[in-house]
Amino acid sequence: MEGVMDHTMRSLLSSIGGMDYLVSEFIRVSQNAIPVTGFRRLVPEIEKNSQTEYGHPVHVQFLGSNAERIAQSAINAVAAGATHIDMNFGCPAKRVNGHGGGSVLLQTPEQLHEIMSSLYKALPNHIGLSAKIRLGYEDEALLFENVSAIEDAGTQTLTVHGRTKKDGYRPPARWEKIGDINARSKMRIIANGDIENFDALMRCHDITGCVDFMIGRGSLSNPFIFQQLKTKLQAEDALHSNSIDTLTREPLLQLVEQYQKNLRKECDEFATMGRLKQWCAHLRKHYPYIETNLRELRNTTTIEEFLHLLDKIERD
Repeated sequence: MEGVMDHTMRSLLSSIGGMDYLVSEFIRVSQNAIPVTGFRRLVPEIEKNSQTEYGHPVHVQFLGSNAERIAQSAINAVAAGATHIDMNFGCPAKRVNGHGGGSVLLQTPEQLHEIMSSLYKALPNHIGLSAKIRLGYEDEALLFENVSAIEDAGTQTLTVHGRTKKDGYRPPARWEKIGDINARSKMRIIANGDIENFDALMRCHDITGCVDFMIGRGSLSNPFIFQQLKTKLQAEDALHSNSIDTLTREPLLQLVEQYQKNLRKECDEFATMGRLKQWCAHLRKHYPYIETNLRELRNTTTIEEFLHLLDKIERD
């Protein structure tokens, strides 16, 4: 989610609602600990009680391999205003893994334990601590050893993506493995992978036994997904009630217009266009008219031209 789930996109999704919280892009901890001042730039919500302007909490996510520097960065994050620290052991990107971060650490359970233990010891009791993993690196041989290493370090919550690093994002996510973890662990287990609609959510629930779920790429292809799922769940659970929240779905154009306004506060027109076109690559998975007209959208050169074309194809 690096490069797309920054505070501008978090704000946009938060304005629609439906989620319980959001997670920052991962913050790389490499040669030095991240200073207090750095977090105000990297996670702007941290100065607003670690919440979006619409009231959704934002967890600060780290990526790295040096336990001491990660722990010090977490202390600095809390000093800046962070309320929850999340550790990323799931990123499959070659560049990230090549620098010793993300899913490459799933080959060394002892290192997972060292990092999470250092965080647990460094953080005040009222600060939440969580981690995210995949099922493994090349295979699943160390899966339960990795889970135990993280749990024994004092971690409260674990998000599990149902693929290995080698799998990348090839379907299907192996929810049954997440179910095995959920059955064995005392941690709160959050299921992740291939949750793109209500039916998938229900199947994931039935297979994993989890009651908490994380959606990443699915929220970029369908930014209304959290609201849609929450509304559907309320309808399922409140058949006896006369008051059921209904889903109001705004046209995509209105949402894109708001997003470009958010971006223009931070970026010039060229950079804003790049982000809009990047988002379209995700949106096309849920919106057929974006897929059909993707080439034309990518060939636009100004924001005005882009929005005019989107308006035209949305109405056609």
